[in-house]
Amino acid sequence: MDILYIVIPAYNEEENIRNVIDEWYPVIERYRGSGNSRLLVIDDGSKDGTYNILCEMKKSRPLLEVLTRENEGHGATLLFGYCYAIEHGADYIFQTDSDGQTRPEEFPAFWEKRKSYDMVIGYRNKRQDGWKRIIVTKVLKLVIRFCFGVSVKDANTPFRLMNARILKEELPYIPERFNLSNVLISVIYEKKKKRVLYIPITFRPRQGGVNSINMKKIYGIGIQAVKDFAALNKALGRWERNYHEY
Repeated sequence: MDILYIVIPAYNEEENIRNVIDEWYPVIERYRGSGNSRLLVIDDGSKDGTYNILCEMKKSRPLLEVLTRENEGHGATLLFGYCYAIEHGADYIFQTDSDGQTRPEEFPAFWEKRKSYDMVIGYRNKRQDGWKRIIVTKVLKLVIRFCFGVSVKDANTPFRLMNARILKEELPYIPERFNLSNVLISVIYEKKKKRVLYIPITFRPRQGGVNSINMKKIYGIGIQAVKDFAALNKALGRWERNYHEY
């Protein structure tokens, strides 16, 4: 049976984390992969009670795996989680976030398509997370188009199911500690013409707590992203030349 790792990064989510685990743990029980699947939650150096809550919940949930590390940001935590899942035998890796905005009942439609695609990714239909976030997503789409010459429907969606073998091949392109890891993964798959399917998903308002990303941080991330996008574009250009020569 296929081994599934659900990867959830968490930072200062003590208001949400219980409900998020309660919602997603039945999913990993259903797709337990002969008991080898895991709901992997990575505490990114939270300063509140997130990690303690996770440790308490783990006692009664054998398929829940909890890790903690120094705070390095969302993207770096995702990369850590993806590498950890691959090293521990995942066949498929699903990623979502710890703010309660996604709905686990929409996961089965993704799982059904796993054999036919390298990545099945949700696009946020009728988003409910505020106009600022919607504008950021639209600007990001334009930047990706400008930097890479490709159009990505929703590059940063935290609702994606990936074939672990394919993902392992592409992770070396992602800079360490890069904050927009999922964006680069989406771009790489598009540039390399991987098999990608987009399915509309519900995207609820944040279910509690305060978002740690503000407009000032978004601006800083954006400036760094353009620099990293340029470096990645050169690397992908070399890959394209080698590919066509071969």
